[in-house]
Amino acid sequence: MMEPLFLKSYFQAKIWGGRKLGTEFGYELPAGKIGECWAISAHPHGPSTVLNGPLAGLNLAEAYTQHPEYFGNPKSKVFPLLTKILDAEASLSVQVHPDNDYAEAHEHELGKTECWYIIKADPDSYLIYGHHAKSRAELADWINQGQWEKLLRKVPVKTGDFVYVPSGTIHALNKGILALETQQSSDTTYRLYDYDRVDQATGQKRALHLQQSIDVTTVPFKQPRLNIQKKQLGASEITSYVQPPLSPFFSVWQWDIHGEVIGQHEQGAYTLASVISGNGSIKVDQQVFPLQKGQHFILPAQISQWILDGNMQIIASESTEN
Repeated sequence: MMEPLFLKSYFQAKIWGGRKLGTEFGYELPAGKIGECWAISAHPHGPSTVLNGPLAGLNLAEAYTQHPEYFGNPKSKVFPLLTKILDAEASLSVQVHPDNDYAEAHEHELGKTECWYIIKADPDSYLIYGHHAKSRAELADWINQGQWEKLLRKVPVKTGDFVYVPSGTIHALNKGILALETQQSSDTTYRLYDYDRVDQATGQKRALHLQQSIDVTTVPFKQPRLNIQKKQLGASEITSYVQPPLSPFFSVWQWDIHGEVIGQHEQGAYTLASVISGNGSIKVDQQVFPLQKGQHFILPAQISQWILDGNMQIIASESTEN
């Protein structure tokens, strides 16, 4: 009898974090400014742990390597995706991530293409998203001179928005935003600007990576054109945010569940899921598992079909690299 793999999150303290992950989702947080919930993670900097079934007690990296059948016997040596929830109590650094080739050569890990579903945003919230430089020489000049107002694009954002951030895109979540992030499993970040903040733990400003940022930034910036599609299933609605070929590493959906909905994935696929509001249940092989806001789970490849029931919102994703 197969069942979903429910996961225990790993929490990361950040200079820009707060306590909303506890108040919004009921998580028991460690002390301090907690910026990130690594909810579905096999990355060595913060692996989540399987809570139930035959794999209980294994972290996700161990489950992936020791039991590849749960993941469709994938070709990738490392679990390819990472799901986070981020609490930007203050603004994140202005940053950019490398693609796979640069990351492999310089950091020995995957590159980082990511996307955000905005769970909550305070009034007048905005993102840094892209830049205005027309050439790499102009980009380097403005970065080295600290011409941030000239360089950076500011984009308004509100609750319920979805933003796709390919590698090479200058970006930052700004204060007052709570977001679910789906990304490649990478922890490589190049900072252009960090508001001259001092890390109280070290008494030092955090490191910047100006040359790497200049190397990996896509010039000129081209905003991706999303083809968001919605499908009604009775009172429920499935929203497809990104799919290949636009997104070569993952597909992402929003499941708005109101009543019973039958779900399935293609043979060999496995699905990552995060309940971001409401509650309900999932039925697999005649077993019913309760679901509530803040839970994260994986539907293994051996599960061909499931039934969701209740009133809840779920962000789901699948790797497209199997």
